[in-house]
Amino acid sequence: MASYYYLLSSLPMLTASAPPPMEYAAFLEMCRSSVSPATYTALEELTVDSDRGALLKPWSRFYQRLREELRYQRMTRLGKSCQPPEDRDAAAAVQAAMAAENPLLGEQQLLELEFRQIDALVGFHVFDDVALFGYALKLKLLSRLYGFQFEAGKAEFKSLLDGIQQKIYRL
Repeated sequence: MASYYYLLSSLPMLTASAPPPMEYAAFLEMCRSSVSPATYTALEELTVDSDRGALLKPWSRFYQRLREELRYQRMTRLGKSCQPPEDRDAAAAVQAAMAAENPLLGEQQLLELEFRQIDALVGFHVFDDVALFGYALKLKLLSRLYGFQFEAGKAEFKSLLDGIQQKIYRL
């Protein structure tokens, strides 16, 4: 764990409101010489759904509940019947994100919720696997959000809308 002091203190700070300061591959390269082979393998295989490793079991439970709530509210919004999740702790946050001005802002709100949960799970851990996996999860989540290409998405939406309009005009 002594090698974690330099590693964790040299990592750039992550915030939900800024793009990731590095790619996940660069993070892994920084970890290669500082962590055990087992920890490195766990970091390599890490996804936001992972449940094996320091911090990951409670994170996985939270993330699963969040996804269940998202599914429930989406299905309800579409007018389809759906069994409500047993744990509705995230209901208000999900509802606020779904009511956001645009989907990207909603994703940003959910990211902030996820960051707060990771911070709560990491707690006072600073130079250990819990802190390292918390950082890795945040980096994965940021990479996902900032991987969205706004202009490309807007162009695709316009293309789809134009296609629908053409079909309507033909009727």
